[in-house]
Amino acid sequence: MQSTTIAYPPVVSREAWLRERKALLTEEKELTKQRDRINAQRRRLPMVRLDKDYVFDGPNGKTRLLDLFEGRHQLIVYHFMFDPAWEKGCMGCTGFVNALGDLSMLGERDTSFVLISRAPLEKLEHYKADQGWSLPWVSSFESDFNYDFHVTQDKSVAPVEYNYRNEQELKERGSYFTQGEAHGMSVFFRMDNEVFHTYSTYGRGVESLTDSYSLLDITPYGRQEDFEDSPAGWPQKPTYG
Repeated sequence: MQSTTIAYPPVVSREAWLRERKALLTEEKELTKQRDRINAQRRRLPMVRLDKDYVFDGPNGKTRLLDLFEGRHQLIVYHFMFDPAWEKGCMGCTGFVNALGDLSMLGERDTSFVLISRAPLEKLEHYKADQGWSLPWVSSFESDFNYDFHVTQDKSVAPVEYNYRNEQELKERGSYFTQGEAHGMSVFFRMDNEVFHTYSTYGRGVESLTDSYSLLDITPYGRQEDFEDSPAGWPQKPTYG
């Protein structure tokens, strides 16, 4: 006789479970197909040429946005919440970075990854060492970068992607906005010495981007595999080749 009081799923026969599981599988496969359609649409987004030469403080001195590509054509930036007045980085962003898997595939597919925060470099370096991270991390403290890409909101104005109805709702959902800082992800593309902005996402649009495949999915070139519906001329190779 069961005496537990915890919540749990209903108990059914194996046959009943299999019927339910197959019905769910149909929905899961449709979700995968829909995700593929959205990724294909994202690979067809236009891009915008940047009219500013953003410069950051990095471990090796002043570093341009162009330098962060490290010679590759694609760059993914994680906007890590770290206000200049804070002594530690955002705990949610810290959890996100700790959840990142092996990102070596990005480099193999012409893509670089970097963290950017508004706190001074000294604080970033200290926190990075404390966390035992090796990812590149630069400071936008003396740059308009955070403001231009809507992750520093001095007037508590949310990026349009959040679609908050009013300032009161913004305050109630303060988990994404602390002292004017927000987290997000932006993607850039390089052609010779020109840099273009291709994509940004914020809030829950970031939370599942913790592995190489999901990160590549938000870039113009995608995973660069032949199962993808990509524009003509996009780099592709056999998925398991």
